[in-house]
Amino acid sequence: MSEKRRDNKNRILRNGESQRNDGRYVYVYVDGNGNQKFLYSWKLEPNDTLPSGKRDCVCLRDKIKLLKKDQADGIIANAGKMTVLQLVEKYISQKTGVRHNTEANYRFVINIIKKEEFGSRRIDSIKLSDAKAWLIKLQADGRGYSTIHTVRGVVRPAFQLATDDDLIRKNPFEFQLATVVVNDSVTREAITRDQERKLLKFIKNDKHFSRYYDGIYVLFKTGVRISEFCGLIAEDIDFENQKLRINRQLQRTRNMQYIIESPKTANGERYVPMDKKLMKCFKRILKNRKSVKVEPVIDGIHGFLFLDKNGMPMVALHWEKYFEHIYHKYNKTYKEEMPKVTPHVCRHTFCSNKAKSGMNPKTLQYIMGHGDIGVTLNTYTHVDFEDAKKEMKRLKEA
Repeated sequence: MSEKRRDNKNRILRNGESQRNDGRYVYVYVDGNGNQKFLYSWKLEPNDTLPSGKRDCVCLRDKIKLLKKDQADGIIANAGKMTVLQLVEKYISQKTGVRHNTEANYRFVINIIKKEEFGSRRIDSIKLSDAKAWLIKLQADGRGYSTIHTVRGVVRPAFQLATDDDLIRKNPFEFQLATVVVNDSVTREAITRDQERKLLKFIKNDKHFSRYYDGIYVLFKTGVRISEFCGLIAEDIDFENQKLRINRQLQRTRNMQYIIESPKTANGERYVPMDKKLMKCFKRILKNRKSVKVEPVIDGIHGFLFLDKNGMPMVALHWEKYFEHIYHKYNKTYKEEMPKVTPHVCRHTFCSNKAKSGMNPKTLQYIMGHGDIGVTLNTYTHVDFEDAKKEMKRLKEA
């Protein structure tokens, strides 16, 4: 019978284990592709004393246990060498046919990961604590909660892809974001009815900004998304049946390419009722529409309501700038300041006003074009104490 191999402490070594002359332990095995591989450690067992001057490490037998568990669970050997950046790029490469805004978000996340040391780390080295620490670092570096939310929204499914492909055992990003980083994002609040009236009056009477009054009135009184508003054409306005057709969005990319897309949700295609004031606004908009020698055509669509100085359709950025200039001038004019108002605040305000007026939630969901009524009720309606007080009084008198 051959003599059992022993280490320099006279301990019997198991099959595949050996010890080098410098004291380092080695385990030899063959991977699924028939290639010989090695595991190394300065310790055989967890309680072994680490040689002087050597970094602490996982003992060889714990590494062997993990290897055998990975093999039993079908975890692909060495596949974890892929970096975080490579994994995210692989995940994104499989997302075809996405919207322009989604593609922009992907590029944004990739650019962040490229600048982070975390992006060059092997995916099999990322633990739950590492994932949390990285997001905390992003916030400490000045990244806002919404940015971190966007990053995690891409990285988490990328790691899930690695988990499903048996590249790693567990997704380290499976945790509630709010338990790790502080939600410092500013909630986009609706303005009050009184503030809306004062702002619209100011715009209407201002020599410069009055040209935008009708457009801004439409935003406040229809609740349409700014991209839907920019995508409106003359044919969408049905004066006879008093309704406004919403069935497209107009976007513009960073390289100034105009894109027509379907509405944001499956429920986005809809008709919004118009009252007499709205119809008067649209008639003035059509009457005052800038005439051009060559009518702009985007993906076969023409007749856009608002054109810029170059004769091209206005996009969200134009209106966001107009709103910015308007509320700055308003606040310089009046002592009582107006909160920041954007096209999306108009949408919030419309929804909140209709909800407070008692509109049926399902009707409001339809007008807003929401796929989920929870969005209508929880995100776009803002109720305070005075609203609760009025509702209690109404119910008491009923």
